[in-house]
Amino acid sequence: MPVEMLTYAELGERLKISPEAARALVKRHRLPRSRSNSGKTLVQVDLAEISHSPITRAPQAQAGHQVVTALEQRIETLQADLTEIEAIASGHRADFERECERTNKLLAELLKVTTETIAAREKAALLEGKLSVLTQTWRRRLVDAFTLALPQAASIVRENFGRIVPDRSESSAPLAGLKGPMRAHRD
Repeated sequence: MPVEMLTYAELGERLKISPEAARALVKRHRLPRSRSNSGKTLVQVDLAEISHSPITRAPQAQAGHQVVTALEQRIETLQADLTEIEAIASGHRADFERECERTNKLLAELLKVTTETIAAREKAALLEGKLSVLTQTWRRRLVDAFTLALPQAASIVRENFGRIVPDRSESSAPLAGLKGPMRAHRD
């Protein structure tokens, strides 16, 4: 067969393939090419030398339809799963809100009990202080009163009180040096 000069479109028509497939076939066989005056590419080809049989393929529309159908089925299953998960999530949300309310009530009760406990401790400390004052000897209370009223006079009284308290077992000998009303108010 003679050598012909064909464009990619003409070669594709003769071989029953697309122009893009014809161009790829020309590249693969390294056939000589040249430009025509109209700007199109011309290929020098001897159709007898090219043993090309086009591969019959299944129509692409059916494959695309199968893919679309499969995807639609997957979307339906995912939507069903989403509905189930939303129902479960709404149940969990209700549990969460109920637990939040319960926690708030418990915290309020804890705060109230803590306040009451602090008040009870303060009252106990106050009563303990009053009890310790009542259990002190009258002399110690007098010294404390002087300490609060007159700090300088209290230091003198403390010195004298320090001499008096250790000698309780003795008679009134240590009291002999004291003047005034303290001598009259002995134990």
